Amino acid sequence: MIGLLVILFPFVLLAFVLLMERLEEPLTRAASEREFEHFLDDASPEELETFVREGSDSALSRFSRRVGLVRLRRNRPS
Repeated sequence: MIGLLVILFPFVLLAFVLLMERLEEPLTRAASEREFEHFLDDASPEELETFVREGSDSALSRFSRRVGLVRLRRNRPS
C-alpha cells in the first residue's frame, strides 16, 4: 500500500499544480488589466509618450516606479 502511494504521489502533485495554475490564470489577468486601467487614468504625459514610443512594459514599469516614489514620500516622517 505504501509503495502504491509513493508511486502515485508525484502524479497527484502534478495534477494539483496544473489545476492551481488553471485557477490562477484568470486572477492574474484581471489584476494586470486593473493595473493598466490605473495607468491610463493617472499617467503623466511623459509616461503616455513612453507608452506610445516603447510599449506597455516600459511605460508600466516607469509608472510603477513613480507611484512607488510618491508613496515613499508620503510615508516618510517629517
